[in-house]
Amino acid sequence: MSNIVYIATSLDGFIADKNNRIDWLHDIPNPEGSDLGFSAFMDRIDAIVMGRNTVEMVLSFGCDWPYSKPVFMLSNTLTSVPAGYEDKIFLVNGDLKDVVRVLNEQGYADLYIDGGVTVQGFLKQDLIDELIITTIPVLLGGGTPLFGDLAEPLKFKHINAVPLLNCLVKNTFVRDR
Repeated sequence: MSNIVYIATSLDGFIADKNNRIDWLHDIPNPEGSDLGFSAFMDRIDAIVMGRNTVEMVLSFGCDWPYSKPVFMLSNTLTSVPAGYEDKIFLVNGDLKDVVRVLNEQGYADLYIDGGVTVQGFLKQDLIDELIITTIPVLLGGGTPLFGDLAEPLKFKHINAVPLLNCLVKNTFVRDR
């Protein structure tokens, strides 16, 4: 059972710019139209745990729902999921350790953890087993950081670096316990 982050950041460690936009992620030409390994990653996981803000951002893209796996949306204030997504998005709340335990008991062993606040919450509780971080060669100078404060350092072991499109680097780290 693993909790895995798969995300892109700017060189200075931001996942969204000062205006909470992510359009800078698409500034790199991708002439081959490759998904850069995202499909292979999705084949590894059983479900997605995503924060409410990230769900709302995905819904704002105006495209078909991009996930074939169940999405468990974390929210302590919502009582229902967005209309039309009741068979795709499932509301969860409470202590993150309990959320993970319940999902694991339901057969969701490998979880994709997505969203800035969500990733930071999982890290604060030492619930991340693997980080897959693709670095985009841009300095945003501010915005939404991927990482936040921790009570103590968390050590990870670097296991892989893959250059992509001659300008991106996808690094994989596993928790060194």
